[in-house]
Amino acid sequence: MTSKITANLPARDFDKTQEFYHNLGFETSYRGDGWMILTFGDTQVEFFHHPNLTPAESWFSACLRTDDMDGLHDAFARANLPQDDKSIPRLTQPFKHQGAPRMFALVDLDGTLWRVIDETDAAL
Repeated sequence: MTSKITANLPARDFDKTQEFYHNLGFETSYRGDGWMILTFGDTQVEFFHHPNLTPAESWFSACLRTDDMDGLHDAFARANLPQDDKSIPRLTQPFKHQGAPRMFALVDLDGTLWRVIDETDAAL
């Protein structure tokens, strides 16, 4: 049996969300009136229309586990996102908390937090 689960995240504006993620290297595999699916290699994320979302109050999140965290960070960094801890959107530098794997954070333009986790880190 083959199974997978995908994140379902909010998007206030599909045009802007699509452009944001395309700048990170994602491609659109489906887009309808209320649903959009974007892919990045084997990674797939699905978006639902949520026009009344307030990005600063968003509690949506997803984890992306990768065996090439530094390469993925380099790819995302080409989008030239702010790197401070308040901007929406933003991209952090890689970091490591005690007892946790190495990771970096990406916050998209709708306030969704992505934790991009290094699967090769022994803390897993």
